[in-house]
Amino acid sequence: MDNQFDIIILGAGIAGASVAAHLAQTKRVAILEMEDRPGYHTTGRSAASYEPNYGPKPMLALTRASAPFFKAPPEGFADGPLLVHRPSLFLEAEGQEAFTEKLLSASAGLEEISIAKTRDYFPVLRPDYAKRSFLDNHTGDLDVDLLHRGYLRLFKVAGGMLMNHAGATAIEREAKGWRITTPQGKFACTTLVNAAGAWGDVVAKMAGVAAVGLTPKRRSIGVIPIDYAGFEVWPMVTDNAETWYAKPQSGKMIVSSADATPVEPHDAYADDMAIAEGIERLMNATTLEVTHLDHNWGGLRSFVSDGNPVVGYDPADHGFFWLIGQGGYGIQSAPALSRTAATLILDEDIPADVAEAGLNLADITPARLRSL
Repeated sequence: MDNQFDIIILGAGIAGASVAAHLAQTKRVAILEMEDRPGYHTTGRSAASYEPNYGPKPMLALTRASAPFFKAPPEGFADGPLLVHRPSLFLEAEGQEAFTEKLLSASAGLEEISIAKTRDYFPVLRPDYAKRSFLDNHTGDLDVDLLHRGYLRLFKVAGGMLMNHAGATAIEREAKGWRITTPQGKFACTTLVNAAGAWGDVVAKMAGVAAVGLTPKRRSIGVIPIDYAGFEVWPMVTDNAETWYAKPQSGKMIVSSADATPVEPHDAYADDMAIAEGIERLMNATTLEVTHLDHNWGGLRSFVSDGNPVVGYDPADHGFFWLIGQGGYGIQSAPALSRTAATLILDEDIPADVAEAGLNLADITPARLRSL
């Protein structure tokens, strides 16, 4: 049967594309994508930052283990750099002492700097806004499109098949695997990988697998013009309570209130009020006067109850593999997460460098959620 595969992956975002590139080296693999192109939802709407001090403990380990790939990808993977250096500033505003302690407890490589030095990096900062400031000089801008296309290219070269407009309309469990019905026909496989992003629980229920309590949350991003010479080299800036962040991007500035509004899975749009709050907080922290918005976008970041990703076989069905719940950290953790997921799918030991970075499988296994 031409549509028979060892592994079928539902979703061609960064999670699905990256794990597929590894699996296709030794297995017959297909990706079924519901949209007309890969990466339409969360992957294509990222703030595109690499920040190894951002996220829960498992994501810190996976992000840090991804750094070597971003800095030196395999030859031919991309026709430009994946990572361009841009420092980050973490600002402790009034009343944010507890958030600072939380940041410092899990951070690596942060340097506390004076407010005067902070303004050398970010000259529009109001002198009285921040009580303390921390510089992370190990961060940068990620080229999400290059990364995503690189993985899809590897997948194609290895013989993988990508099918767009192929969202599952029915998933049936069979004696030796799965049968997936889509608008493009029926497909069969031994192992089904759920990399459907915000639709992860929808896919699970369709397959007769218990949901894990995935909650998609909307993030709204505004893009504003900046009239300030040299602003393009400013750092990524956020307050320690994560009530706003901003950074230069493509000749303008992106700004967000870091909103995380629970929503149903959908084609996300920006929330005007959330963007207005982000702009107001930026202006409160700086001398910038924002008079108009260039454009905006919305994206979905999906979480389970403990904020950690869900990666592994379902405890009730070894043929159903979860790869969801990356929150807002899916791009920056993709190289290490995809290698880890591929080894788990193949029932192999996780990569040594990922283990050394501090990943504990108990923190990401789906089994942890069944007892909650």
